[in-house]
Amino acid sequence: MVKPHVVIVVAPGQGHVTPATELAQRLVEQVVKVTVINTEAIHKLVKKNWLEKDGCSDELQMVSIPDGLEPSEDRNELGKLLYTMEQSMPSKLEQLIKTINEQDENKVTCLIADFWTAWALQVAKKMGIGRVAFCPASTATLATMMSIPNLIHHGSINKQGIPQNSEMIRLTEAMPPIKPENLLWASFRDSTSIEDHFRFHSRLVESATIAEWFICNSSAELEPSPFSLFPKLLPIGPLLASNRLVDQVAHFWAEDSTCLTWLDQQPPCSVLYIAFGSITTINQVQFEELALGLELTNKPFLWVVRPGMTKDTTLGFLDRIASRGKIVSWAPQQKVLAHPSVACFMSHCGWNSTLEGVTNGLTFLCLPYFGDQPYNQTYICDIWKIGLWLKEDEAGIITREEIKSKVEQLLGDKTFKSKALDIKEKVASSVAEGGSSHTNLSKFFDWIHGKDKDKAAADTNNHA
Repeated sequence: MVKPHVVIVVAPGQGHVTPATELAQRLVEQVVKVTVINTEAIHKLVKKNWLEKDGCSDELQMVSIPDGLEPSEDRNELGKLLYTMEQSMPSKLEQLIKTINEQDENKVTCLIADFWTAWALQVAKKMGIGRVAFCPASTATLATMMSIPNLIHHGSINKQGIPQNSEMIRLTEAMPPIKPENLLWASFRDSTSIEDHFRFHSRLVESATIAEWFICNSSAELEPSPFSLFPKLLPIGPLLASNRLVDQVAHFWAEDSTCLTWLDQQPPCSVLYIAFGSITTINQVQFEELALGLELTNKPFLWVVRPGMTKDTTLGFLDRIASRGKIVSWAPQQKVLAHPSVACFMSHCGWNSTLEGVTNGLTFLCLPYFGDQPYNQTYICDIWKIGLWLKEDEAGIITREEIKSKVEQLLGDKTFKSKALDIKEKVASSVAEGGSSHTNLSKFFDWIHGKDKDKAAADTNNHA
């Protein structure tokens, strides 16, 4: 049987690979063949864990394209990496699709591009196949990029993207304000200039305008305002493996499942879970303050200390807390967050982690690192009111006393948990049958299969 064949072009990063993979698996369940395209460097990271969990099949393939950098070059310098991908990958992507079409009876019918690879939509247009943009980050973050002309018009930034003053930016009254220095192109921590990042993100916005659908890993219940501000954006999330009671795949590191057994031995709602994603690095002073702050709380805790996150994790503290704390290099996070022993989530506020915490009705202690994370923190603390900021002292360090104080405040005030459970219920209803995200996703699947194409596209354009 000939099926629709979708290729998904994924931006480099765990926060991009995870939702793209989940979207791919949803499509396979709808009798669609899917080819996921990562860079070679990311492909090597995820391939082993993907295959171990039977993530690949005849209907779901994972392939790679070189990112244009030399093997010795630093892929943590995201500005340079994304620019090089934009320059070198389109021609290789076109050739790959031609090769697939020569070898597979299921010809490629549609391309889904992660917003940070929106240049791929130009390839899809040239080849005459369906074009879909997918935003794995918060829709509020995307809305700031789509509002660039207005930000220039109102003098918030100049034509090179440089913030012109320190006034908070608010796109709508119902959206959280954003500090000018937290605009996405101004917040990257690498040597690429703000102007270069701004030009790159402006090109992404321009490329995304040719998409026939623009789907977002969020829900109208979580972020009503940006969807109202830009009606063409369609919420289809949260896309989480836990919504379907299956294992998550495509991790960069092997999961240590012993932490689940350890959690089984802890009292209900007692454990602090600490995880800062796949990119965050912490200097030694801050790492020690975190460690000592956790010790001061007298709470059991599970801490993910990723390889390379800090230089030294051999503190004497580790011996002192061995009876009530556990440290792992990587955890099955969705299962951890769903565990009844977990009380709160100390997080870098990446959008995937935010969604996973919200979906499980958890409260947050926030320690954002870069990119969209400070903006996500404002949602958590100021809009949803389900978490607290961990504030730095004059030396730029979050002290052990601050950690102890905020843990006590968060767990001592039942209002935070009550609001978190309320949001959990709303999000669960959006992805359940009949919910807004579920309905939108069903319409999208119909379009992929060629059913009611005109009606589905019209619904997208009229979505509010």
